[in-house]
Amino acid sequence: MRIVIYPSGHGFGHATRDIELLNAIGRKRADARLIMRTGALPPFIRAGVETPFDFQIADTDTGVAQVDSLEVDEEATVRRAGAFYHDFDRRVDAEAAVLRHLRASVVVGDVPPLAFAAAARAGVPSVALGNFTWDWIYAVYPLFDELAPDVLPTIRHAYAAATVALRLPLHGGFEPMQHVVEDVPLIARSARAGRAEARRRLGIAGPETVVLASFGRYGAQLPYAAIARESRFTILLTEHEAPAGTDWTGHARILWVSEARLAETGLRYPDLVAAADVVVSKPGYGIVSECIANGTSLLYTSRGRFAEYELFVREMPAMLRCRHLSQDDLRGGRWADAIEALLRQEAPRFRVDTRGADVAADRILASAGNGA
Repeated sequence: MRIVIYPSGHGFGHATRDIELLNAIGRKRADARLIMRTGALPPFIRAGVETPFDFQIADTDTGVAQVDSLEVDEEATVRRAGAFYHDFDRRVDAEAAVLRHLRASVVVGDVPPLAFAAAARAGVPSVALGNFTWDWIYAVYPLFDELAPDVLPTIRHAYAAATVALRLPLHGGFEPMQHVVEDVPLIARSARAGRAEARRRLGIAGPETVVLASFGRYGAQLPYAAIARESRFTILLTEHEAPAGTDWTGHARILWVSEARLAETGLRYPDLVAAADVVVSKPGYGIVSECIANGTSLLYTSRGRFAEYELFVREMPAMLRCRHLSQDDLRGGRWADAIEALLRQEAPRFRVDTRGADVAADRILASAGNGA
């Protein structure tokens, strides 16, 4: 059995949940050959893989162009997508040839349209997995009508070729696949070590309040040193927020954790989420799901015009303790009052089902086994 998985190259959220899916499939079918085709896969994501898999570099989609994690470049988004989909048929032919060479049993796409078009051309069943579709994201950008009018119809036609669509919570879009949609629970990464043990390994003493800054693949330039000087909490940073080489000497309230330190302590990123009392971030599936799974509060800011944002703002409060912080206050370092108010809020009583990886793995294995 050969399962080929295509995460979107946009951000970290697609790849991190697909790693959880790989692990679930590996636990259920150790004999399955798992192949992931996408852009670069950072070491901290690879560190979460618990089952053998092959990684292959592939240009699967263009996502959204970001100035940083908090600002979208709409024109660059449209131009990149227009260039990619201009010769989409050639890309589909090439990827279908790859699938035939790999003798794929099933294709899983999260959610590059290329995955489903190529699978259909190769005669392989395909399973969509995600909480949104790219046509839904792109539809809010008027420049598509002006500069790349063929992109949305091309994407929707490719999505319509999916055999099954597994729709995660916090979802939007999916109209081209509506006839094959099946809802599944949240896929989320949980801490391995647990809160107390993660804090011990990181050297966090006693009950001090810890705030994890998390701005993903695209980062955000924020005045962490100034915030730490004025704060009553410890700021937890990784190499994504503060690259190696920054001198944090004298900043007692900044705890910087390198990739090497994570490896030495045996911790993964979800352990950092669990160790924190609050995560400061923009709302995206990856970090929101990890806050839910690990019981960590979220202080979130806006992220430019991105269709997913309004949906998350509407639905998150039922799933986790969260609060909005304006971009002006975020960039100005005025975090303290919002953090204190957030920690005084009552947490929602609703418990979110996080068994999505196992549920999705069973459905994908069934598709691989019977071609449906």
